[in-house]
Amino acid sequence: MPKLKWTDSEDLAILLHEKMPDRDPLEVRFTDLHEWVCQLPDFGDDPKASNEAKLEAIQMAWLEEYRSAKGG
Repeated sequence: MPKLKWTDSEDLAILLHEKMPDRDPLEVRFTDLHEWVCQLPDFGDDPKASNEAKLEAIQMAWLEEYRSAKGG
C-alpha cells in the first residue's frame, strides 16, 4: 500500500481516531496534530509539506469520525 500524504485527510483521520478514540479533535493544537500524523506508520509525506489548510482538513475529517462514533 502506498504511504499516505497530507492530502489523504479522511484516511489519516480514521487512523488518528483509531489510535485516540476518546480525543476530541477540536481540542488538539495543530502542532500536536502535525506531530501525530508524522508518527503514523502509514504516513510517508514530507513533514514540511503540511500547512494550516491541510491540518484543518484532517482535523475536520477526524471530527466527523469522532462524532459518528459518539452517536452524533
